[in-house]
Amino acid sequence: MKKTLLALNTDLSATAPEGTIPDWVELIPAGQTVTGRDGRKWLFDVQGQALVLSNFTDRADELPIDWEHSTQHRAPKGEPAPAGGWILQLEIRDGALWGRVEWTPRAAAQVSSREYRFLSPVFDYDPVTMRIARLVSAGLTNKPNFLLTALNQEDPETTPVKLSAAFLALLGLPDTATEEQAMSAASQLKTTAQAANAEQPNLTQFVPRADYDALVGRATNAEQALASQKKAEHDKEVEAVITSATQAGKITPSTVEYHRAMCHDEAGLARFKEFVTAAPVVAAVSDLGNRNPANTATALNAEEQKVASLLGMSEAEFIKGKA
Repeated sequence: MKKTLLALNTDLSATAPEGTIPDWVELIPAGQTVTGRDGRKWLFDVQGQALVLSNFTDRADELPIDWEHSTQHRAPKGEPAPAGGWILQLEIRDGALWGRVEWTPRAAAQVSSREYRFLSPVFDYDPVTMRIARLVSAGLTNKPNFLLTALNQEDPETTPVKLSAAFLALLGLPDTATEEQAMSAASQLKTTAQAANAEQPNLTQFVPRADYDALVGRATNAEQALASQKKAEHDKEVEAVITSATQAGKITPSTVEYHRAMCHDEAGLARFKEFVTAAPVVAAVSDLGNRNPANTATALNAEEQKVASLLGMSEAEFIKGKA
């Protein structure tokens, strides 16, 4: 997926009271479509949220927070672009992207004194789908583009809670629902869930995991034993058929391994049997080993020559007498 790098001014929220600095800051607001004050829109759905988190994990590195995007504007020119903080961790909270930040002393003092109140993220997005895919960095700024809460809230006690549209949709409430309505809906869901958990399950529909694993093991062992037995019987039949075909002269000894390989399964064995039935004799058994050439005789050995000499017989007479 092709991505285009975009630097924009985005307002981020935090819950730290005035005079302190937040550990967690909101980087991208919740909602399927994220709209900036300048009218630009990006998609930040479940798929985009997963992409941002996975790309951050794969990077295995901290992301910088600078001043007014100096990493993108000043660093390429060789000018100083120091970090004011580092994003150590990302989380999705009610559809919004939040980051845990470790601030530098200089940036911490500026945020605490409200010299800078907003963050502006830099992210990659798909130019076709406009889906946000990867967080690159963030910059301290006082020109927010997204409608979010300042890093250092002016009056945290009186600032109304802004519930995300995605969270309200999960509760089945409209975007205009109040915090009290959301709390009531959440309480009702909790009561329903507790009632469902209190119902007794039908134990006849379940078996203990250990018993299930034992049954699966026995079935697997039985299948393996049956397969081994069938293979042994098959190999025995193959050897018998090949031996019979060799003795009948239907195949030659030099082709035995070829035919054995052809019989590796039942279909191959069946084809070999058909071949043997129709094949002519190509290697008839010979009795040449039992024949002696005509008019020939075997010479006497040393002992036989000595016996013939004692008897006063010639070798021919001795051989004739033996016959």
